[in-house]
Amino acid sequence: MFSDELKAFRRLGFRHFLLQILNFASVIASGLMLWKGLGLILNTESPIVVVLSGSMEPAFYRGDLLFLTNPPGQRYHTGDITVYRIPGAEIPIVHRVLETRDVFIPFDNSTGNRVINNRLAKLKLPPGEHQLMLTKGDNNHVDDIDLYQGLEWLDRRHIIGKVRGFLPYIGYVTIAMVSLFHRPG
Repeated sequence: MFSDELKAFRRLGFRHFLLQILNFASVIASGLMLWKGLGLILNTESPIVVVLSGSMEPAFYRGDLLFLTNPPGQRYHTGDITVYRIPGAEIPIVHRVLETRDVFIPFDNSTGNRVINNRLAKLKLPPGEHQLMLTKGDNNHVDDIDLYQGLEWLDRRHIIGKVRGFLPYIGYVTIAMVSLFHRPG
């Protein structure tokens, strides 16, 4: 079997082989440019994500492909479906906003420091107005505070984007590829 490919390679020559490599590289480069371009236009590090668990059923199922946007001035409301990532966590989470709070972090001009209470100090927010969010998976019984790794609320910087659309089951290709190439051990 391998000998047939070797004969074909010899017959076509090195130039043809090099052309095939360059074509493959240009397809990969085009895909990366499209991905980065979408990220810039939609203001999100990840414009497309795959649902990896059943925590959002029946709204989204494992393997659904989600399309995200994250306009800079956009406010989030109760009921919005967001994708967020906690610092130190590898995988983004798709959950619904359960509650929002607006906080204002004042700035003390005399000391040059933020004036903040201990509960908000963990967020390390800069002075100014901030929207904090609490999320929960539709199929979960409790909110996500345990997932926040010591934080009580999510801040805007944790949000990757708001779900704007989806394609069911298309993401199973990604799940299959990751499970195929990522063997524990």
